[in-house]
Amino acid sequence: MLKEDPYLHIAGGPKVMGILNATPDSFSDGGKYLDVDRALDRIHIMIQHGASIIDIGGESTRPGSDPVSVQEEIDRVIPVIEKAISLFSDVEFSIDTTKYEVAKAALEKGVHIVNDVSGLQKEPRLADLCAEFEAGYVLMHSQGDPKTMQQDPQYDDVLQDIFSFFEEKLEELRTKGVRKIILDPGIGFGKTLQHNLRLISGLEIFNKFDLPILIGASRKSMIGAILNGRPTDGRLAGTIALHYHTLMKGADILRVHDVEEASDSIRIFNAIQSQQ
Repeated sequence: MLKEDPYLHIAGGPKVMGILNATPDSFSDGGKYLDVDRALDRIHIMIQHGASIIDIGGESTRPGSDPVSVQEEIDRVIPVIEKAISLFSDVEFSIDTTKYEVAKAALEKGVHIVNDVSGLQKEPRLADLCAEFEAGYVLMHSQGDPKTMQQDPQYDDVLQDIFSFFEEKLEELRTKGVRKIILDPGIGFGKTLQHNLRLISGLEIFNKFDLPILIGASRKSMIGAILNGRPTDGRLAGTIALHYHTLMKGADILRVHDVEEASDSIRIFNAIQSQQ
C-alpha cells in the first residue's frame, strides 16, 4: 500500500527522482552539467523519461570529497534552478544541500524540497526554514561527513540505530512545524557493504513511520563491490536489481542517474502489484 504523499502532486505509485549534479567532481557524472544549458537539457530528458522530482546539487557528497563554499555552491545551482522552475512547472524540484544559505536561496526561487544528507546534524536551522516555506524535507541518515565517513563506520545494530535516529529527528522536525517529510536511510553514507546490505534487507522496518521512503543507491560503490570491482559505468543492472528489491520492501522514491531504466522498472512493479 502506498503511503500518504500529501505534497508531491504527481500521482501513480513509486516515483523517480532524477539526479542533476552541477559539480565538477561527483563520482558518476561530475563535470557534465556545470553549463546551465546542458543542465536544462538533461532535466528535460529526465522528465521525458519519467522523473517527477529533480534533485539539484552543487557540492559532491561522494566519499572523500572536499566541501565547497556557500557562494560557490549558490553560483552552481541557482542559475539552473531559476530557469528550470520556470520551464518545467509540472515536476517537483529539490535542492541537495546541507547549507542553510543555499537552501534558503533555492527555496526563494521556488524549490519544493530540501534534501539534507546530514539529517539536521550539520544545520538544525533547516527545520525552521522548511517550516517557513512549507517545503518538504528529506531526512537522511549519515555517519560522519563525506570526507571521512567511509573510514571506519560502526553501529550496534544498523537498522535499530537508524530507526532511533529517525524517531529523534522526526520529533525535532515536527516540533518546528515541518509536515512534509521523506525518510532516506542513507545507503553508502558512513556504512560498510554489510551495513548497506542489512539496511536493504530489513528496509520494511521504516514503514512503521508511515512516511515516504527514498532510496539512493544509483551506481554506488556497494554495487561495484558485489560485482567484483565493476566500474561506475557498468553498474546499471546492479542498480536496477537493488532498487527493485527496495520497491518490494516499501520504497516510494528512487533517486537515480538512469531515469528511463528506473521508470521502466517501476512500471513493471506497478503492473505486478496491480494483480495482488
